Amino acid sequence: MKADGLSSTHKKRIIGIVDSGYKSYDYEKKLFTENGYTLDFYNGAFNDIQAKREFASHCAGLMVRMTIIDRDFLREINALKAIVRYGIGYDNIDLSAASDKRIAVANVQGYATNSVSDHTIALMFSCLRGITRASQTIKNAMTKPPFEDMFELHDKILGIIGLGRIGSSFCKKVNTMFEHVLAYDPYIDDQSFKKAGAEKSTLENIFKSAHVISLHCNLTRETEHILNQQAFSLMKKRPIILNTSRGPVIDEQALKISLEKDVIHSAGLDVFEDEPLSEKQDFFVKHPRVISTGHYAWYSDFAAMELQKRAAHNMIDLLAGKKIDDCLNP
Repeated sequence: MKADGLSSTHKKRIIGIVDSGYKSYDYEKKLFTENGYTLDFYNGAFNDIQAKREFASHCAGLMVRMTIIDRDFLREINALKAIVRYGIGYDNIDLSAASDKRIAVANVQGYATNSVSDHTIALMFSCLRGITRASQTIKNAMTKPPFEDMFELHDKILGIIGLGRIGSSFCKKVNTMFEHVLAYDPYIDDQSFKKAGAEKSTLENIFKSAHVISLHCNLTRETEHILNQQAFSLMKKRPIILNTSRGPVIDEQALKISLEKDVIHSAGLDVFEDEPLSEKQDFFVKHPRVISTGHYAWYSDFAAMELQKRAAHNMIDLLAGKKIDDCLNP
């Protein structure tokens, strides 16, 4: 249904989905209806920010995936009470601006812990064993490995940046494969490192020592381009780089140079600085030492359903004024 033309009272009972794309919203519709809300969808162009603002102005709650919700977006919106992002990352939402407007914001934490850590393992072995390259050359290179520098893990060091839910899950699944695991996370206590089976380390030590480096950190001002040219210059082991967190934690220009100069062994990337991909990412999609997937590490049949259900319940709880664990601006 369209929000236009509704009474001001009815407008306050609308929960809008500004970025649709899931197969079904039956669960959300049922839950919202049971709690006295109407579900509405934005159907305009993705880049039409003004139309999205007008849509959001009619909503009490807004469900978001990719749309950037910044101070300018929220400037003239007064009825909105809650925003929930379908996902873990929330770098597209200005928490300070939302707080100033007294809008509660939540994400969905931990819903894809297994699917993302499993996907990271898949990327690691695909890079290590040259799986994609081998499938392209098999007809003319039977029994010949795609790369001569395929190494074993049993005597190697793994470095993990970000030891939260997903990083620690990945660590627990693979730490016995390596001789040693180093991890960096300034927000995790010492007991959590021990529980995951990793040694607390500095970034510099990971860059210098690790043969595989896996990124599992949120995108913040602190972590943006945490892998930059300086970081790559410290890498003496020609590591495999894995990123299933957020694209901008890697400076892609620095990564490109490192691949061209053979500073790193390979890269497994599920996320990119530009999404959808722009021409500048063609280099990575086509490079024989890069395994590229389309930001679907989060997906499994179980995780997808859990994401939608928890996002919906988070929205209802925020609108009811309840305190929830996933709230980002309590």
